Amino acid sequence: MKLIKSIVRPNKVDDVKDALAKLNIAGMTVTEVRGHGKQKGHTAIYRGKEYNVSLLPKMEVEIVVPDSLADEAIKAIVEAARTGEIGDGRVFVFPVLESHRIRTGEKES
Repeated sequence: MKLIKSIVRPNKVDDVKDALAKLNIAGMTVTEVRGHGKQKGHTAIYRGKEYNVSLLPKMEVEIVVPDSLADEAIKAIVEAARTGEIGDGRVFVFPVLESHRIRTGEKES
């Protein structure tokens, strides 16, 4: 199994969710996060004063999929989240050794 963590633009979460639903991936965790990559934020003006916004709002989407579905899921996320602009996000992939269903105690490896 693989844990796929994606950092995407907030307005792209629904597109990512829909792309994953087409692969029958329904379970996911979505978290509001803040950060920056190469773009290092931007300058904004508020009440006539200029200030730096260095931590931009992003969304983190986490899914766990079988190894056989990982490449398709990554491709779907990248295609759904891409705008072609700096700040589109990132996808990280981690191995999952096992998981346990709390309700039943069932173990998956």
